[in-house]
This record gives sequence, C-alpha cells and structure tokens, in this order.
Amino acid sequence: MEWVTTTGRTVEEAKDAALDELGVDEVDAEFEVLEEPRAGLFGRQRGEARVRARVRPTAPRPKVERRNRRPNTRSSARGANGGSSGSSPTPATPASDTAAPTDTEEGPDVEQELTLAEQGQIAEQFVVGLLERFGAAAQTSLVTDDEDEAVEVQVAGPELGLLIGPKGQTLQALQELTRTVVQRKSVARTGRIMVDVAGYRVRRREALERFARQVAADVSATGSQRALEPMNAADRKVVHDTVNEIAGVKTISEGEDPHRRVVLLPDVPAEATEPSDA
Repeated sequence: MEWVTTTGRTVEEAKDAALDELGVDEVDAEFEVLEEPRAGLFGRQRGEARVRARVRPTAPRPKVERRNRRPNTRSSARGANGGSSGSSPTPATPASDTAAPTDTEEGPDVEQELTLAEQGQIAEQFVVGLLERFGAAAQTSLVTDDEDEAVEVQVAGPELGLLIGPKGQTLQALQELTRTVVQRKSVARTGRIMVDVAGYRVRRREALERFARQVAADVSATGSQRALEPMNAADRKVVHDTVNEIAGVKTISEGEDPHRRVVLLPDVPAEATEPSDA
C-alpha cells in the first residue's frame, strides 16, 4: 500500500487530511507522525504537524491459543454398538503415551485466516441472505482487487432503492454490516469490504465529480470560498481528487465526523498574499 503525506495545524488535523486523501475511515488506516508543531513565543504555534498514512495492510492477528485436549476415552470405550452397559470402561491412556492431535483433530473452534476470495464469498452469502429476507429480486456478483486488497459485492436488479436510502445511508449501513460479518469469521485483519447496489456508487462518484467542477469554477470566478455539505470519507476523497486537478482552486476539510465537510478555496500563490516592502 502506498503512503500519503499530509500536514495540518495539529496532528489530528493532519490525520484527518490523510483520511480524506485515502478515502477510508480511521480504523482502516495506519499513521506515522513525522513532525509535530513546535511552541513559539507567547504560546504561538510554529510550523505544522506532518504525518504519513496508508490503508492498513492485511496483518494476521495472534492465533487463538490452542486448548490442551485429551482423547475422549469414554466414547471410544462404548464400542461399535454405541452402548456401554455390561462392559467395563477402558482405562484412560496416559497423556505421555497419547499422540499429539493433528490440525484436523483440533475442533471447530480453531479459527483460520481467510483469503480475499473467501472473504468475498462470505460477504456475498450474507448479502444474498439479506436480499432473500427483503424479498428482493436481485442478482449479485463479486469483484476482487488483489492489488488494493479490496472486494466488492455488486447487487443488480429492479426497485432496489430501499437498500440505498437517502444519500446512500442505507447502503452505507449495509456495507458496514457486511464488513462486520466477514471480520467476525476471520482470524486476520480483512481487506476492504464494499457493497454497491444498482451501480449507485458509480453514479454517485460521477455526480460528485460534476458538482465539484461546477463549484470550483464558481470559486475561481468569484474568489470566494465555498463549503460543501457534510460527507463521508469516500465522498470527500472524490471531491479532493477532482478539485486537485483544477488550477486556481484548492480544498481543505473542516469539522468532525459525521459533520466533516470539504471547503473549496481560491489557490492564491503565497507571494501574492505577502505585503510588499514598499
């Protein structure tokens, strides 16, 4: 995973900027603080905080400690007929003479790491079950991106607005539920689990890109900043990426989630804002 480097007045502000650039939540990112702001005269702050961040790679959690198990001598003493009456129980075999259990004998409570494909299968099974409960006539497909360690369950069908909700809020909740189900079945950290319904995320991205360009043009023409409505990290990333390709305009983020928003500003060169010596 590639690292991004961001700055801010505080470390938290620099981290927020990194999350916007990565388009992920804080739980899906890891940070390194490269520089902290320094205290100046009269309590003023000098310099900026600088951090680097990346989407957290898949890292195995510690294995569940295996329990010491002894052979079930009682069941083995019952014989083929399943009954134990009329016969003496077979003495237990000493532990020192018992062969170590193989991986297949450890029992169902030993967790295993899941490949990205297996995570996708679990996610798709959960979504399919949910669709059945809703009585929705829909089809699912799975898209896996090994390079970005991401998997997306795509749902297609008519009249799926109920699963999207206002501004995609229901879809976001569905995605979080699906991610939780996969995480509970994996002993290692999972990849990025995503869900899209009726191509909503693609349409949302295209609409955000058009809107960001329109606002950027307005900011460039008027010289006035413009604050957008609160957005999630993924939507903020779309706006940042779109505006960063437009000359004369820049973006910042302000506020705390879930009310964090993108602000578009005129990108005035530093020398143009400094007072002259004349």
